[in-house]
Amino acid sequence: MPQERSGPTSVRLGEAFAQLDAPWTPRIVGALNGQHLKVARFEGAFVWHAHEDEDEAFLVLEGHVTIELREGALELGPGDVGIVPRGVEHRPVSPDGADVLLFEPAGTVNTGDQPGEATVEAEWLP
Repeated sequence: MPQERSGPTSVRLGEAFAQLDAPWTPRIVGALNGQHLKVARFEGAFVWHAHEDEDEAFLVLEGHVTIELREGALELGPGDVGIVPRGVEHRPVSPDGADVLLFEPAGTVNTGDQPGEATVEAEWLP
């Protein structure tokens, strides 16, 4: 697991997103109260998955994201927050790409209960 950082933190989100080199590879930019703040670029469709023990929040900063659910969907644009409760199967989709700030418990695996090629361990941005 990535090492936690300590002390006051200021994050320039524009610079953080500029450091991302591929979609669906979240990077940690902050931590508080057992939660990680992660930046991620969404592009295309991710895998269907659920997080059995973690709620997940998505703050869309640029672009549009659809969080597909087995019954319905959350449509998110810039400034919108979507929350997926633990155990709810979902699939983020962004045909044109989006920059998203994620709020998750530390240690949350991006693919939840569906490990595979899309699974990455989130690392701290330098």
